[in-house]
Order: sequence, then C-alpha cells, then structure tokens
Amino acid sequence: MPTINRFANFHDEITGWRQEIHINPGLLYDVEETASLVSEKLASFGVDEIVGEIGKTGVVGIIKGRSNSSGKVIGLRADMDALPIVEKTGKPYASKNPGLMHACGHDGHTAMLLGAAKYLAETRNFDGTVAVIFQPAEEGGAGGKAMVDDGMMDRFDIQEVYGMHNMPGLPVGEFAIRSGALMAATDTFTVTIEGLGSHAAFPHGSIDPVIVATQIVQALQSIVSRNVDPLESAVLSVTAINAGKAFNVIPQEATFLGTVRTLKPEIRDLVEKRFAEIVNSFVAAHGAKADIVYERGYPVTFNHDAQTDFASQVARQIVGDNNVNTNQPPVMGGEDFSYMLEERPGAFIFMGNGDTAGLHHEEYDFNDDAIPVGCSYWAKLVETAMPVV
Repeated sequence: MPTINRFANFHDEITGWRQEIHINPGLLYDVEETASLVSEKLASFGVDEIVGEIGKTGVVGIIKGRSNSSGKVIGLRADMDALPIVEKTGKPYASKNPGLMHACGHDGHTAMLLGAAKYLAETRNFDGTVAVIFQPAEEGGAGGKAMVDDGMMDRFDIQEVYGMHNMPGLPVGEFAIRSGALMAATDTFTVTIEGLGSHAAFPHGSIDPVIVATQIVQALQSIVSRNVDPLESAVLSVTAINAGKAFNVIPQEATFLGTVRTLKPEIRDLVEKRFAEIVNSFVAAHGAKADIVYERGYPVTFNHDAQTDFASQVARQIVGDNNVNTNQPPVMGGEDFSYMLEERPGAFIFMGNGDTAGLHHEEYDFNDDAIPVGCSYWAKLVETAMPVV
C-alpha cells in the first residue's frame, strides 16, 4: 500500500492525538476543548494563519505552498463533534465525559487532517494554498452551514472543497465514492393529534388520538410504497409515538415523530406534500385536529463530477485501482458537508474502517490502522491538484 512514508513515521503521534480527542468528546458546538487542541497543534506545525470561532467553534488553518503561481485554494474538511451515547468500548482511552462518546469517528477525521496539516506545513510541496477546516456540530447541528454562513468560503477564497468519512465494513485500505447524490437529504417531522379524551370504559364519547395516530402511521408508509417511483429512493421512518399515561384513560393528545430521507429534490417535495395530505385527511375523517411540524434538514450530499473523478484518481494513487469503488450506492444517512458542496465544487469520499462496530453504536471505535491511509489521501490530493512546476 503506497502510503506516504512520513505518515508511518508519526503514525503513533497522530494516534495519540486521536485518542486524546476521544477521551474528551464534545457535543454539537461545545467542542472548545477539541478546537483548542486543533489550534495548538496547527500553531506548533507553523501553519501560516489560524482562525477560530468560525461557525461558533470552528477552526480554519491556512497553509501556503512553496509558490502560489496557480492561485488555487483548496479546502479540506474534518468534523470534531461527538454523540450523546454512553460508551461501552472498554478502551483505556474511553470517554471521560458521561453520556458522550465519539461514536462516528470524528476524532479520527480530526486527527488525520491534523496529520496531513503537519506534513503539508513541513514539505509545502505544492503550488497554491490549503485551508484545513475543522467543523463543529455535524451531528444534527448544521455546523457546516454555520461555517459557510460565517463567510468562510469567500473569506479564504476557497475554490474547491473535499471531505472524507470512515466506513465500518469497508476494509482498511479501500475507498468508495460516486458522482452525484452520495448521501440523503434529512428531514424531520413531529405531528401532534388532538382528539377528545374520555374514560377508557366509554370510548364512544371520545375522539381517540391513539387510533388516529396509529392509522396515520400505517398510511404514511404508502407514500414510499405507492407514491414514489420504485426506481427512486426514499425512506420514511416513524421513530416514536407518545400518548397517555394511564390504563383507563383515553388521552386528549397523541404525538409521533420521525425522519424522511430522499436523494432528489422532486422526491423530497413529493413526500412532504403527500405527508401533509395524509395526516390532514385522516384527522378530518375522525373529527380530530393535527399540528404538523415538518422541517427540512441537511440537503443531499451531491458530489461534483470533475472533483469526484479527481478524488478517485488520488485514492487510486494511495491504495491501487482495485481498492477504489467509484460506484458506491447512495447512503440514506445525512451529512452536513452538503452545505459546503452547495457553495463550491468538491467531493466526499468514504474510507475503510475495517470490521468494526457500526457508526453511532456504543461499541464503535475509529480504527487507528486507517490513519496513514487517510493522511496520505489528503496530502496526495493537495500535491496532485496543485503540483509544483
């Protein structure tokens, strides 16, 4: 595996950073400890500029190449936040913050980008400028949008942007990517059904919101099965239903909530439209009322063609042609790197994490064996995109 030898030399050092970040997880924008570590490391590497508090707690480091005749500026992004999960890895570097853990590998993403930044600041074997982007609040807080809204792209004149995420189940030393829609748009809904409560022994005097809610939940599944083209992709999952507290009382209200995932704008619109029609029709039929809160979340993570082809070529340089899948099926999970891809052309790639627990699992841990692969990808991407003439 032709990873860059320099990363093998300080693999242990990068692993130490990763595990230190793992010990000290922060939720959403509360990643000050990790952001401080990032800034301290970037300063020790001698990067040219370090700017904090972008998108609240984001950090951007600027590394200038040996020359800048190309005028190119490329952004490389890693996420820093953790999840509200109780860790059960049993590792000596397990989270010391109760109820929080790095269950998605953002500790590894941050450490790998720091490793690449150290190498790039040492060698400067490129013609142009690199912006290393350390983002908070990927896990539901839209930190990517916050950094974009703070003017990051224009402030640093970023022209292209690249992201990477580990993938459990994909062997270490392999990459997966596709042009176009790679990850789904993520919308959420909360529906409160107001009926008429009564004693459970006299249901004829009620408008039972439990009956209405359960019928709606069943009917909503027909959107994907009967309204969406079978050749398209959509997911509608109701994940919680709450109503009542007593065995002999029909409650006044019932609430259910969940998520919708889609890969195309027109399918996103269709599902939202049919959702409201079904809910409103059922409550009208029962004489109940409904309050619908339907919120659009992250947009589709959409890889640009030219940048996807380029990222694939770089990955092949690191792991070989047979270890890069350029036809990765779309994933219905969401990713707020999508906001950066809406602002600038770029590509998001998956990197193998090996045979580990899945993302967002209490026993998940980032695979430190993958560190040289990820660091090499970042460094080779920069050196290939902006070669010194």
